[in-house]
Amino acid sequence: MIRAWIALCLVAAFMAGCGGLPSQEGREASRALVDTDGTPLGQAWAPDVASHPGLSGIYSLEDARDAFAARMHLARAAERSLDVQYYIWKDDLSGKQLFGELAHAADRGVRVRLLLDDNGVSGLDATLAALDAHPNIEVRLFNPFVMRSKWRLLNFLTDFDRLNRRMHNKSFTADNQVTVLGGRNVGDEYFGATDGVVFADLDVMAIGAAVKDVSKQFDQYWASASSYPIDRLVPRVGPEQTQLVETAAAVVERDPAAAAYVEAIRKSDFKRELIEHRVPFEWAPTRLVTDDAAKGLGLAETNELIAAHLKDAIGDPVEDVALVSPYFVPGEEGTELLVQLARRGVRVRILTNSLEATDVPPVHAGYVKRREPLLAAGVRLFELRSTVPHGAHHERDYRLGLGSGGSSASSLHAKTFAVDHARVFVGSFNFDQRSIHLNTEMGLVIESPAMARRIEGVFDTRIPMASYEVHMPAPGKLTWTERDGTRTITYTSEPGASPLMRAAIGVLSVLPIEWLL
Repeated sequence: MIRAWIALCLVAAFMAGCGGLPSQEGREASRALVDTDGTPLGQAWAPDVASHPGLSGIYSLEDARDAFAARMHLARAAERSLDVQYYIWKDDLSGKQLFGELAHAADRGVRVRLLLDDNGVSGLDATLAALDAHPNIEVRLFNPFVMRSKWRLLNFLTDFDRLNRRMHNKSFTADNQVTVLGGRNVGDEYFGATDGVVFADLDVMAIGAAVKDVSKQFDQYWASASSYPIDRLVPRVGPEQTQLVETAAAVVERDPAAAAYVEAIRKSDFKRELIEHRVPFEWAPTRLVTDDAAKGLGLAETNELIAAHLKDAIGDPVEDVALVSPYFVPGEEGTELLVQLARRGVRVRILTNSLEATDVPPVHAGYVKRREPLLAAGVRLFELRSTVPHGAHHERDYRLGLGSGGSSASSLHAKTFAVDHARVFVGSFNFDQRSIHLNTEMGLVIESPAMARRIEGVFDTRIPMASYEVHMPAPGKLTWTERDGTRTITYTSEPGASPLMRAAIGVLSVLPIEWLL
């Protein structure tokens, strides 16, 4: 074993010595297009935008299929530009279709800028090179790995500090007129296109003032020292290779396994609302909060981090905090903040993943060590169950994607919270140590009492039926209650998890790894 590790380290050192990151000299500069008011998307809601100066029109994309339809429609409707930024992009049904739509848009003359975190696109070098070969598409990778393919993980041995910092931002902006941002990456589990685990997630579609803010953020990241043109990292290919991306999208769309999903998207009410420009936007003041892109290299000032911007935008809660975070690792400072709020009489309710529902079990270890002080202060903790019973939601209610009516397993991925019945945050920011200190994040603070009441209402009605509520009947003793119709079931250990898993989480919770979670 020791010899194997020595050999691995020698290989990593040798590979690192063979070459570092490429030069960025001569990168082509570009910015979001501003003369797009005359495009079809610019004209679609122009009267509404003009009658709400300084405000943003917001539509909540709670339904996974609506979220996919929104991105597909924007890609097809764009006339001048598409600026697309994601942490994860998968080579599956939804990923291939969206890649195909980007290529189709470029064929129409649309300028496409695609910025992806390199940690979330493993195995896609050939596809991304093919897209980049199109004269109207440029692909850049954030904090890229120098060693590709099978040597990829060895990068961490030689460049851990940089590669441990990832771009978690997510946005899809068409013609600098309409944008989609929130918690979803690109992959079937985010868009309800799989029979396996479906992520409970949330995005918003926005028009008006917020779009220009998102475009400004995209420009900063596009031009940052962490963003590298892909043609400097992988071999270039000819422009004819782009056609293969479009062909792959067509093939997967015709696959019988995808037929039902594609047909459901085609017939959706929301898609018709989009095409006919009847989306019922809610108009509200908004503020985009984001990290300085320099955080990707550990160079951002504290006052330029999203945590500071969120504090300024949200203010000091006085009545109510309803927080949804899939990876809830508040740390000592965050725990103390929530404890103090609860002790001042603020009602604090939190929904996160249960151990059985989480897709990243080690993160649960950073949460379990903070449960007791939170409960002791009066904070209410809910942990999403992996399966939600029938009747826990209705087709068009504000569901936050919680479960799928019992048809498949769910894992929470939405990142949102409401404060004092007045303000809402929707974005990529998890209430965890990675979001605070390591990864770059973004999100929208929306001054909307109506949206805040909807999120609070979910905590009043649906969340208790879809989750375990954690209690502390005595110091050091926790129980979990599950509501099953008229019955209440009580567990004395993490429900749905094996003894081995519970033991592993217990060990991880005492290790000094919270800063990584």
